[in-house]
Amino acid sequence: MIVSVPRLLIVSLAAIFSAYHLVLAVVSIDVPHQKAPYLAAMALYGLATLLSLLLSRTQRMPTWVAAFNVAVAVVVPLLVTSQFDQVEAKGTYAAWHTAAIGTLMVITSTRRRHTFAWIGTAALVVQTVAWAGPGGLVTYGVIGSVGWVAVSHALSLSLAKAGRDTRQYALAEREAVEWRAAQEAHVSERQFRLGQTSRMSLPMLRQIVAVGGELTDSQRLECLYLEGAIRDEIRGRKLLNDRVREQIMIARRNGTIVTLLDEGGIDDLSDGDLERVLNRLADAIRDTKTGKLIARTVPEGSDIAVTVVGLSSLDEGHSSALGSQGIDDEEDRVDLWLEIPRTGATVSA
Repeated sequence: MIVSVPRLLIVSLAAIFSAYHLVLAVVSIDVPHQKAPYLAAMALYGLATLLSLLLSRTQRMPTWVAAFNVAVAVVVPLLVTSQFDQVEAKGTYAAWHTAAIGTLMVITSTRRRHTFAWIGTAALVVQTVAWAGPGGLVTYGVIGSVGWVAVSHALSLSLAKAGRDTRQYALAEREAVEWRAAQEAHVSERQFRLGQTSRMSLPMLRQIVAVGGELTDSQRLECLYLEGAIRDEIRGRKLLNDRVREQIMIARRNGTIVTLLDEGGIDDLSDGDLERVLNRLADAIRDTKTGKLIARTVPEGSDIAVTVVGLSSLDEGHSSALGSQGIDDEEDRVDLWLEIPRTGATVSA
């Protein structure tokens, strides 16, 4: 289960925490020698905080806002510390700017502008050392600000990595589900084809066993027709219904070579359109007297569902009751060219 925290709640908490520093500045308003630079520092910090929290709903902070925050991190300490020395600041909250800039840099780092956050933090460290010496880093909490920026940076990187890992795991899980579904579909299709082949071939196999393999010429022809029907079930797939199977068997017994090739172009047809296409195919097989008949599906994206070609060989001695001899323009004459549309439009023949 994924627990999400509303963005408004996070922004509100950050705003309250940032406002606390301004409250401390107001409490110590009597410490600075001049109020104008002190108030200007408060205004700059407040403006930078508002821009950082409210501007842009994307997680990554705009570059210009991050640059403005760095400028504030440089200017605000100068404005504040120029109005009193470290002795006057002791026992007061006049040096509120150290924690405030630290908070602003934490927000900048949290919104994935780590480089800008560290530049601003470095500026705060340098300015504090110049104003109060190395001891000022501890006295005025600059070390804590640096630590919070480091924690924010580490957490941001960890959350980003966790997000990437989550997406990868989700993708892997989806691929695993798709692979399993494909395998189950293959197994189901294989079992269906094996069962169908068994039902079609079992009577003939029993007959072969009954006569000890001594088949008459007519029985051998029936075996060839049966083999062609089994091949149709494998290669023809959706090009078959009861009417098509019946007409194909009749055509083969009349000496026509029939080849069905379903390459997936009619998988998306509705049951009504599919039945219309197959019935038109059955009529074409019934009404066409030719040596070879080839029915092939057309890839998706075309208005045509099935193309039917009838060919008569000029050299009938090379014909076979089963195999497909291919299409040779120099030896075959086109008796039929039929395009069956995907919708109920006029058939092109």
